[in-house]
Amino acid sequence: MFHIIQNDPEVPPGNIATNLLDMGIPVRVCHPYCDEPLPPLEETTAVIVLGGAMCANDDRRHPFLAQVKGLIRETVAHGVPYLGICLGGQLLAAALGGKVVANRWEELGMLEVELTHAGREDRLFAGLSSRYATFQWHHDSFDIPAEGVLLASSPACPHQAFRIGPCAWGVQFHPEMTEEIIRTWCAWGRATSGRADELVAAWQAEESYGPTARRLLENFVLVSRVQAEVVQK
Repeated sequence: MFHIIQNDPEVPPGNIATNLLDMGIPVRVCHPYCDEPLPPLEETTAVIVLGGAMCANDDRRHPFLAQVKGLIRETVAHGVPYLGICLGGQLLAAALGGKVVANRWEELGMLEVELTHAGREDRLFAGLSSRYATFQWHHDSFDIPAEGVLLASSPACPHQAFRIGPCAWGVQFHPEMTEEIIRTWCAWGRATSGRADELVAAWQAEESYGPTARRLLENFVLVSRVQAEVVQK
């Protein structure tokens, strides 16, 4: 079973859930902010942790984050494939000793990301262009943990993606976007309340966004299948 951890009621899985179901992958979405129990690792094929408006360091305000970080450490230790998106990537970094810094390297909208040499050879980014368009919406950013490998950067945010161990990834950008999500997030504050049409139009105009997001997810599914075979042996 693929488990998606949703940390915020207004940050849903978007096209990730749709694409996984199209691939025939069983998916269960967990909502720990509603006190839903986190999935047991023995019932988990892979874990995807989504973003959220909170900071990865906000354990006091959001106690469930400490539990999510505990699950992340367990996931990495047992070699279960993990994909952390935005806050999910920051939680991966924080869980494994990396620093997460608030209000640093902020980005908003459609922006290009470039793979490092390691990123071009990484399984998660197989078949992707070395430079590709992403949707960004973040104020905080992660440092790369001591054992992590930097996989992608952008001019405004040098830490866009990293891997730790054989199959745990954190990315700063959002591959799950839909028009509904963009419009919801734009309503969060005055600075973005009037930008919904602009940001939706830019996202829709980037024809490579959907195929890139789909390929990244397909690569993650392939990794999960390979890891499952390794465990069975």
